[in-house]
Amino acid sequence: MRLRTAQSSERHARPAAPRRPASRTRKAVALSGLTATVFALGACGADDKSESHSDRAPITDPLAVTYDGGVYLLDGNTLQVASEVKLDGYNRVNPAGDDHHVVVSTADGFRILDAVHAELTDIEFPGPKPGHVVRHANHTVLFTDGTGEVRIFDPSQLEGGTPKVDTYRAAAPHHGVAIELANGNLVLTLGTEEKRTGMVVLDKNRTEIARSEDCPGVHGEATAQGEAVVIGCQNGVLVYRDGKITKVASPTPYGRIGNQSGTDTSPVVLGDYKQDPDAELERPHQVSLIDTRTDTLRLVDLGTSYTFRSFARGPKGEALILGTDGRIHVLDPESGTVTRTIPVLPAWEEPLKWQSPRPNLFVRGDDTYVSDPATKTIRRIDLTTGEITATATLSATPNELSGTSAH
Repeated sequence: MRLRTAQSSERHARPAAPRRPASRTRKAVALSGLTATVFALGACGADDKSESHSDRAPITDPLAVTYDGGVYLLDGNTLQVASEVKLDGYNRVNPAGDDHHVVVSTADGFRILDAVHAELTDIEFPGPKPGHVVRHANHTVLFTDGTGEVRIFDPSQLEGGTPKVDTYRAAAPHHGVAIELANGNLVLTLGTEEKRTGMVVLDKNRTEIARSEDCPGVHGEATAQGEAVVIGCQNGVLVYRDGKITKVASPTPYGRIGNQSGTDTSPVVLGDYKQDPDAELERPHQVSLIDTRTDTLRLVDLGTSYTFRSFARGPKGEALILGTDGRIHVLDPESGTVTRTIPVLPAWEEPLKWQSPRPNLFVRGDDTYVSDPATKTIRRIDLTTGEITATATLSATPNELSGTSAH
């Protein structure tokens, strides 16, 4: 069955094919089928005329901002545009898991961008419909929706250009997600292109040890303190902890939790909450807090709506939500109380199309970054004081905002 528009706003639709800039030719090649270990292969092309690292000043704490036609690389302190990479099509960005790189999702798969040196490297993970990028336990996991392929690597190896890659293929392609835990266990969603149903846990030898198919419309993940994993459903969440999967039901018949944000400093996961299955675009005012210790769920009314790009966690485990009222709402995950709000932007409204630009929230340490497509600006906020410490205006409209982020 076809997903409703309210759900498809968080799907990773295939972007238009990008125009690739000159780069080296080495690629990270992943094997299909059963679990395998591979190495990125290849050599530099003789006609490579790109600048070497020594020719380009490194960018401090880089931010990556996508726009229609490329990716800006900003200095994370001054917010000045230090460089840009031309790349056609609709592209997405995520931290790669180290302090140098970000993952760019293109029409052809995942590509690794050296954000410090503004260089789109030759490291590629090809495949149709690149989806979720998950960082946990010193590993980064890529899920390719069009093939169901899971690829796992240590991001600290990216600087060498030849990451060792473990691969696994899901039973069927679907819009899914996977997480590898510290002990090597793999948590993986279940589904097909038509229907998503639950999750499975595999041990380090990829033998199944737990399964639940009580999760219609499965979407998104978060890992909390103690490696408790939360997977979202249309009627609640699944929690995997200590070898057991538990269903936590929504308090309403339809209560979709499709986007989550977790941190290893808190046992409570922040989630969205949608109650209208027939809405063209629901603009919810409630968020969910899932306590992985007690397998309970509570709802908190923010008094404003938000989008799937509105969630983050602070350095002390605070739940942060960027509301359409233009404020960052700081939520105590234990009490469920909004402890303060930080004014950042004018009020705004979520666009109907999920790929359309809307304000983004990205947090790195005490620094909080917010994009504003309406004014083409990026703001840096000190989370401790709530003060806006830097503002920059871009030439093009910003879409996604991310950056480097070490484990």
